Parts: sequence; C-alpha cells; structure tokens
Amino acid sequence: MVTPPFLNPGDIVGIVSTARKISDEEISPLLELIKSWGLKPRIGKSINAENDQFAGNDAIRASDLQEMLDDKDVKAVWCARGGYGTVRILDSLDFSVFMEHPKWIVGYSDVTVLHSHIHGFGIESLHANMATDIHTKSEDTRSSVHEVLFGNDLVHEYVSEENKNRPGKATGELVGGNLSILYSLLGSQSAIDTKGKILFIEDLDEYLYHIDRMMMNLKRNGLLDGLAGLIVGGMNDMNDNTIPFGKTAEEIIQEHVEEFDYPVCYGFPAGHIQDNRALILGRKVELEVSSSRVLIDFNA
Repeated sequence: MVTPPFLNPGDIVGIVSTARKISDEEISPLLELIKSWGLKPRIGKSINAENDQFAGNDAIRASDLQEMLDDKDVKAVWCARGGYGTVRILDSLDFSVFMEHPKWIVGYSDVTVLHSHIHGFGIESLHANMATDIHTKSEDTRSSVHEVLFGNDLVHEYVSEENKNRPGKATGELVGGNLSILYSLLGSQSAIDTKGKILFIEDLDEYLYHIDRMMMNLKRNGLLDGLAGLIVGGMNDMNDNTIPFGKTAEEIIQEHVEEFDYPVCYGFPAGHIQDNRALILGRKVELEVSSSRVLIDFNA
C-alpha cells in the first residue's frame, strides 16, 4: 500500500462536503484546529452550498472534490460532513492525478465510500472525525488525526469492558468503516476485498434487524470467513421494533462470526461516539485482543 506524503507546517488542507450541506459557521472549529497545527485551510465551493439536504447538487460536490484531488498544492482533503451523498458523485470522479500524487483523504461515516474506492488503488486513507462536533470530541479524537497527518507513530490501546471479545493476535491490512456503507457497496467496483485483512465496522441509528441483514449479506458474500481479525467500533443509538429483535448489535455480530477463529474485539473507540480515534485504512497493523485489553499498532 502507498502512504500519502505527510504534512508540514504551511501545507494546504482542502475542506469539502461530499454529502450533506454544511455552513462556514459549522466548520469554524475545524478551521481553528487546522490553523493551530500550522496548516492552511482552503474552503471548497461545496461549503455553504445547498440543494435540498445536499451540499450543492451532484455536479457542484463532484467538481469541488475533483479540484481538490487534482490541485498539487492541496496536501490533504478533509471531508466536512457525512450523512448521505458521496456515492452519488463517485462515478463522475477522475482519480488519475490522485493516483500519481496521492494525498490524505480524511473522514468517516458516508466517506467510507471514498475509503473503500481508494483502497482498490492501493492507497492508504484516514478514517477520522469530520468538521461537525470535532471540538466537542475527545482529545484523542483530534490528536490522533494530527499524529497521522504529520507522520508520527500511532498506537491505540484501551480497556475493553465487553465480555464478548475473542482473544488472539493478528496482522493484516486494516479495512472497513461504516457497516451500512460497506453493505451498500457490495457488488460494485468499490467493494473491498477482506481476505487476510482486519475488518473494522461501526454504525449508528440503525434498526437491529438491519444490522442482522447487513451482517448476513457480508457473510454470504464471503467478507467474514477469510478475515485475519474483526474490530467492532461504536454501535450506538440502535432502534428496535415493537416486537423486539432479541439481541443487541454486538450480539448480532457475535452470532455471525462465532464459527470463525480469528480475534474479535468490541467497543473499539472509533465511530459515531465521543472518542472517535483516527484509523489508517490500508495500513498493515498488529492487533492484540484479550478479554479486557485491546491494542492496535499502526507501526508494524
């Protein structure tokens, strides 16, 4: 995998929204953070643009991202908001310049569309918090992005309160992101190959039977049986029907991977949660899981 060049003080970071609309005021905490790191933000034309719930129509969002991808002065592209909409512009993008001159793509949730597509090019990307609420998240949420962008070592370790962890050690490329997005990309050229890799999944505000349906689809498509390991992040604010499904999101996932023998951890601090630590997707990592401790080392 290719690691995009790390940033230096004075470098330009492009700010775009590939999905939902967002205002200057809403991205101001991100601008302040970027400036505090000695970087220069460049605000794209999708910021403040509106087309129903989107940050401008598909053409505006696509051309905004395309310009940031092609501009060699822009050293990273930070997506400002998720929601829905990135997949609508994906097939109109030309990644030829990006493939010759890779740069960090930063975001999560709906930006999983870009992470998955870029993974097929053999280029690392950064699963990390976006502009919305970054100032209210944990210090690790912010500092871990800084560590990656500036080329510093990155290790995540946490005490797991889950009793469902399956202990073990694994080494492999880290892939994944939002479960709903991964599910929606199956069968397309943007679907990821998970064989021999460590899969990370997270999700928010889904019905529990949807989680089961998505896990069934991943399993039937062979995305679960050849893994080196599985990391489950935030699975929060789930919904249920009048007749309960009968399992939590974590228990649903546990059921679908119980026949396999790779290490599995739950409650990893990444996703739509207060502690949303940066993950380098495409990076070969070492994963250590015990019943009470999880460590992921990106410097393997």
